[in-house]
Amino acid sequence: MIRYILAMVAVALAAPAVAEPVRVSSPEGVLTVSVDVAPDGRPEYSVSRLGRAVIAPSRLGFLFTNAPQFLRNVKVADAGRRSEDGRWEQPWGERRFVRNRYNEVRVTMTEVAPAPGRRIDVVFRVYDDGVGFRYEFPDQAGLKQVEIAEELTEFAVADPATAWWIPAFQWTREEYLYQKTPITEVGVAQTPMTIRTGDGLHIAFHEAALVDYSGMNLQNEGQGRFRAVLTPSSEGPKVRRMAPFTTPWRTMQIADSAAGLVTNDLILNLNEPNKLGDVSWVEPFKYVGVWWEMHLDKATWGAGPKHGATTANVKRYIDFAAKNGFRGVLVEGWNEGWNDDWFANGKDFSFTRPYPDFDIEELARYARSNGVRLIGHHETAGNIAVYEPQLEAALDLYQRLGVDAVKTGYVADMGGVQTRGPDGQVRYEWHEGQRMAQHHLKVVTEAAERKIAINAHEPFKDTGLRRTYPNMVSREGARGMEYNAWGAPPNPPEHEANLVFTRMLAGPMDFTPGVISLEGKGQKIQSTIAKQLALYVVIYSPIQMAADLPENYEANPRPFQFIKDVPADWSETRVLNGEIGDFVTIARKDRKSENWYLGAITDEEGRVLSVPLSFLTPGRKYRAQIYRDGPDADYRTNGKDIVIEERQVTSADTLTLRLAAGGGQAIRFVAAR
Repeated sequence: MIRYILAMVAVALAAPAVAEPVRVSSPEGVLTVSVDVAPDGRPEYSVSRLGRAVIAPSRLGFLFTNAPQFLRNVKVADAGRRSEDGRWEQPWGERRFVRNRYNEVRVTMTEVAPAPGRRIDVVFRVYDDGVGFRYEFPDQAGLKQVEIAEELTEFAVADPATAWWIPAFQWTREEYLYQKTPITEVGVAQTPMTIRTGDGLHIAFHEAALVDYSGMNLQNEGQGRFRAVLTPSSEGPKVRRMAPFTTPWRTMQIADSAAGLVTNDLILNLNEPNKLGDVSWVEPFKYVGVWWEMHLDKATWGAGPKHGATTANVKRYIDFAAKNGFRGVLVEGWNEGWNDDWFANGKDFSFTRPYPDFDIEELARYARSNGVRLIGHHETAGNIAVYEPQLEAALDLYQRLGVDAVKTGYVADMGGVQTRGPDGQVRYEWHEGQRMAQHHLKVVTEAAERKIAINAHEPFKDTGLRRTYPNMVSREGARGMEYNAWGAPPNPPEHEANLVFTRMLAGPMDFTPGVISLEGKGQKIQSTIAKQLALYVVIYSPIQMAADLPENYEANPRPFQFIKDVPADWSETRVLNGEIGDFVTIARKDRKSENWYLGAITDEEGRVLSVPLSFLTPGRKYRAQIYRDGPDADYRTNGKDIVIEERQVTSADTLTLRLAAGGGQAIRFVAAR
């Protein structure tokens, strides 16, 4: 006991003198961040909104594997401030122009003991609708080679709240249904994690600009307190870097309503501007493909009598795409290596050798002659030890053939990504560890040199890097449409209304909507046709797939017309209403015309929503082409009941949307000349 008391006295003597907290407020004074030192010498921050605590005092710091912890006996000081109020243009996106308005403070955290003089800066950017902060490691002798065992960042939610979350460190990566629980019942959650307090305040926790670092998860520490948990590495330290460097931004998007989260640009604004220069070659588009038939077990990825990627079958899709105005045709299963155990190891994949029944040269020529482009496919089974040595040759092949978009895939269980270390030995990594952050950036930059866009499935999480690398067009990273083919269970009706306010806050998702047959492999999709159409507006992606079989679209030409009409690039986005997991209505304006599109979806409950059309241009008439649930529509019994009608509207009108259980509504507003 005497030894313990002496140790505590020594710590108290080493602790810095009490100083004034460092504070910074957002431009309109809505949010305020305070950085201070606790009585035990630990640095901490807190966030208040309009004078009320949102994030209670929460710790900052690190554990290292090659140096003492950076945790206590620290003094903090204001090291400089700056503000910005600017606007930048997206080459493609949910909206054309983005405002970037914040106040920033740099806080130096200097250690008094046990390693006096060590310093880490933490930079806070405070917007009226969110906060981002990151650590910056300066070049210093005492902490040059940084080996991070764990980041000790905390988020202590001040009030009781409900959380929408999916578990981290589980078998199928991000592909889980969202749980709705009190925050006290969250386990270890992936981000984005969204919460709603009792008085209706919404907060989404995530990260931005995740480069050469391990992905962050959130561990429940009890009483509303969450601690950052970095994704593991096979090499011991979760992150290994040489100073100087910066960590990703830790982010909190904060809004009075769920709708306010969706129009929040915090994640994008915290990323660096475009590094690629002219990116006019990155084009939003819609596509069809040899894909859904494999999930229905009508065709196979591997060679054999049911092989889907044959020259004849792909020409059929090219003809369909050309006839209906689709730019791309995705072909999966075209290359050697889809043997019976490809999922187990991916060791046999070749990314330049097609199967004998797939004439890639002829198909590329045939597509071009019909105004269509092939979309490439690189499934790796998570074996980047095999993929990376072939990457440049594979992208060179696509560049020569005029293939300017590639879907990559990393199907592997948790901790099953195979990489090759500096010693030549294969190691096993997680999908969101530092090694995979390096890999995905390598793929995107190599692709950019060849003017190729990347759409990653089983990906590294989205953190807004599309601003810096605009050829990083979309990704999966959640339960997509394929679960409706064979998932047990399939996606429930609330799934997409959850995604809008959770996963979609990170960035675009290649959800692959539009299965208007509503048929999976021996099971029905829990949706109506009208909802399948509405998803093209609700679930944002600059590339959108018409996922169903061509024959199903040919049998349903009237609802198919909306899929042909709806664009994939927008100049404005408005969220008209919504609650997490219940319903949402989104309106978007076409970037290339004066037309607007509206999508509304609901969960298992039927709803009646009143939607003012004030987003339309005043004084202008519009022809509203309406695709709505029919009077007998219900996802359980009659999802195919749809009414297609037309009426004239103006911005002064209000529409009443009647959504069936599991249903939706899609509207195209054609501006009169």
